[in-house]
Amino acid sequence: MMQDAEKMGADAVVNVRFMTSMVMAGAAEMLAYGTAVKIKDKE
Repeated sequence: MMQDAEKMGADAVVNVRFMTSMVMAGAAEMLAYGTAVKIKDKE
């Protein structure tokens, strides 16, 4: 996630979510996502 954010020019990733769910016996689905942000300095 951080590598993708850096590729977009972001400074940080906020509001990270992680979810899992059982798909079938012995298998699970995992989902992680966040919001990439660019910090703006006061001028």
